[in-house]
Amino acid sequence: MFNPGNMQGMMKKVQKMQAQMLKLQEELKTRTIETTTGGGAVTVVVNGKKEVESIAIKPEAVDPEDVEMLQDMLVAAINDGMRKIDEMTDAETSKITGGMKIPGM
Repeated sequence: MFNPGNMQGMMKKVQKMQAQMLKLQEELKTRTIETTTGGGAVTVVVNGKKEVESIAIKPEAVDPEDVEMLQDMLVAAINDGMRKIDEMTDAETSKITGGMKIPGM
């Protein structure tokens, strides 16, 4: 049979989860991930909004004869930063949802 008390309790849990998710989303925007490639030759900082905040390139990484290597290191560092942001977001989100995949969250 339908139990209205259970439905109310479930709705309160969902509302609490939604509030926690909104708070988490705002907090994650302020977090940053730093990643490096080329043995520290290139360092990239990405924030939780998936924006590159900074790129640092050591002078020895700049070889006019091999620009492609520097380009590859930049791409690798940026992609790694984005992946780590996704992993951090997924880990923090699953703490709230208990690992459930909830559409829109």
